[in-house]
Amino acid sequence: MVCVLGGFPALAGADLDLHANEVAWLRGPNGAGKTTLLRLLAGLGAMRRGRAEVLGADLSVLGDRRWLRGQVGLLGHATFLYEDLTVGQNLEFWAGLHRADPVDVEAAARRFGLDGRLGDVPVGSLSAGQRRRTSLAVLVARRPRLWLLDEPHAGLDAEGRAMVDRLIADASGAGATVVVASHDADHMPAVADRTLDVIGGTVTEAGAS
Repeated sequence: MVCVLGGFPALAGADLDLHANEVAWLRGPNGAGKTTLLRLLAGLGAMRRGRAEVLGADLSVLGDRRWLRGQVGLLGHATFLYEDLTVGQNLEFWAGLHRADPVDVEAAARRFGLDGRLGDVPVGSLSAGQRRRTSLAVLVARRPRLWLLDEPHAGLDAEGRAMVDRLIADASGAGATVVVASHDADHMPAVADRTLDVIGGTVTEAGAS
């Protein structure tokens, strides 16, 4: 598949199959196309050429892409949280928008330590790590079939990074596909089942000739 942004081929040659129960690590320098690929898989971008199907949705069809956006969980650099709402209110809003089970919302809040006094704190007053935990809790409550994580360990302490690792393992173990874009070359090999190199807008399996 090929994706063009502003006349520039941000993704020029992605050819891959992703499977259930799998954790795929996207590695590569800044500007290589990792975030563009995640956005395409989330139904947030349009292809210029090629064909791709995600969870049965045809990425060349606008209606399919719109449907897909509600089926995947994308954690990017932006939190998409409302800063004037509390942590608990953000969880309730986003969970309700995606029709998440209230039981799953409560469990996600507990898992990330957001069920105590922190739940009553406006998001605008949180640290970067606490915001990341809130975004992750929203993702967990939704139970998406495809997890798209862009630098999910960023802004987290050692405890938070370990929590993300357990989250990734639990999601893949429950049958989801997890795609992680990360610069953490020391950490990710122990987390991922596959490594995909993204260089100059092309995607290749690590070690492939």
